[in-house]
Amino acid sequence: MADKKDALKQDLIAKGVKYALASYCDMHGVPKSKTVPIDHLDRMLSGSELCTGAALDGVPQDVSDEEVSPHPDPDSVIICPWRPEVAWFASDLYLEGKPFEPCSRNILKRVLARADSMGYRFNFGIEPEFFLLRDNERGGFDPIGPRDNLAKPAYDVRSTLDSLFLLEQIVDALNSVGYDVYSYDHEDGNGQFEIDFNYTDGLTMADRFVFFRLLLHEIAYQNGCFASFMPKPFSDRAGSGAHYNMSLADKKTGKNLFESSDDPRGCDLDALGYYFIGGVLKHLPALCAVISPTINSYKRLIKEGSMSGFTWAPVFACFGNNNRTNAVRVPLGGGRVELRAADISNNPYLGGALALAAGLEGIEQKLDPGAPHTENMYLKSDKQLAELGVSYLPRTLSDALDAFERDPLSREVFGELMFRTYLDFKRQEWEDYMNHVSDWEVNRYLKFY
Repeated sequence: MADKKDALKQDLIAKGVKYALASYCDMHGVPKSKTVPIDHLDRMLSGSELCTGAALDGVPQDVSDEEVSPHPDPDSVIICPWRPEVAWFASDLYLEGKPFEPCSRNILKRVLARADSMGYRFNFGIEPEFFLLRDNERGGFDPIGPRDNLAKPAYDVRSTLDSLFLLEQIVDALNSVGYDVYSYDHEDGNGQFEIDFNYTDGLTMADRFVFFRLLLHEIAYQNGCFASFMPKPFSDRAGSGAHYNMSLADKKTGKNLFESSDDPRGCDLDALGYYFIGGVLKHLPALCAVISPTINSYKRLIKEGSMSGFTWAPVFACFGNNNRTNAVRVPLGGGRVELRAADISNNPYLGGALALAAGLEGIEQKLDPGAPHTENMYLKSDKQLAELGVSYLPRTLSDALDAFERDPLSREVFGELMFRTYLDFKRQEWEDYMNHVSDWEVNRYLKFY
């Protein structure tokens, strides 16, 4: 082990690295770290650095508690393309020599271990949407493209090319560290883009998603712009999703266990995949509290509110084929399940853990989700939805938190301490929102009566 650590250090030094970041996440999936000169990398890899969890959101500690220590994963190392003298390591938190139960990455690793014990590898892909904006002299902000002003800008070539100066830097940086970007496009909001890169195993994808947001922040900042991961920054534009694409593979052979060429329901999905969907649908209301984790997230989960008409966001707890009006869909070609309720603000360790646990329960209990919905679900009346047994997703963060608190799987996956910490923090967030007097209220009511 000492030889491997030394070999890693010498390799990084040879590449010009001077500093290493032992990076871990708070409750929101935002990376935090201690910085260590590269000569002390071996000590850092042994968990020598200590951090005060009480200083962070959702790292549940009191100021009097023993400090936590990040234990970097050597396999996760990425040299920061925008600062090549710095190497980033995804890390697990430890407390008193043992894994810290409420650590987000540890929570995902526990569910991944359960999948492994069942003979499965969790294949995970995330499709991030985001806004690239710049501050303006009016105190507001504008898209980075000077002509990005169309009412329906989705896939617009002109706006994409105007923004290429920044998109190209981002894509080149991602590819330089192995993301294998296979497409990117202008989305349905002005200044909104999506970048798609190849799926991988569950832990690596969660690490990459966290690093992806950090990379976008830094490269945008270097260009006098900023990246926004607010789910719905504009009321009349589509919001930013981060759809989860999930499948299970045989852990020994790597064979996709969701694929089927003989599916009578027409989705090219095996029974195992349908059971997985059944579990996700069963726990979807609770899942929303984690994969759509902000108050603003629920401004995205609506049918209408975009200049293009529909928002493309899920509204109902249902599944279907390659049909974007379902919260869960099976994209063309089958072999994977797409959870469309996840947005760009989610913590992928917590969201991935709860989604995978829900799917595994569906497999264990053989929860059949029934026939896929192939029709436009946006056009269904409440009466028709009731007849189909389809319910709405939670309409507010408060509703989602109620579902999260009621669902036994939430506590089982998160552990008692993180379960209670997450609920308490998010309940307070909701209370703060409810007590805030907004500009909308002042404009509507100040001189109304």
